[in-house]
Amino acid sequence: MQEAAGVPEITPTELNARFESGDVPVLVDVREPFEVDIIDLPEHGQTLIPTGEFAARLEELDPEDELVIYCRSGQRSEQAARYLLQNGFERVFNLRGGVLGWREEVDPSLASY
Repeated sequence: MQEAAGVPEITPTELNARFESGDVPVLVDVREPFEVDIIDLPEHGQTLIPTGEFAARLEELDPEDELVIYCRSGQRSEQAARYLLQNGFERVFNLRGGVLGWREEVDPSLASY
């Protein structure tokens, strides 16, 4: 795990290893609903909170949980992760490269957009 501009990151390969070991963090997808229909991570009960709704829906997340935030390429999720860190969440990671990074590192059979 690394850090980008003050936001801790997890790589798709590291997250996949966590999935395989059964150590699954809480996943938060900040994309729009139509994007989920195109490509998504494997189902692990992720929560969809689009970026535009993020601040209003913050109470849906538990500050005690370990959270991995993701989007298409990692930019929107980095902003959302930074917002969480600024609001008292301590165990927050941005998925480096988002679902496109997942496609590149873990599952190249997935669609791209």
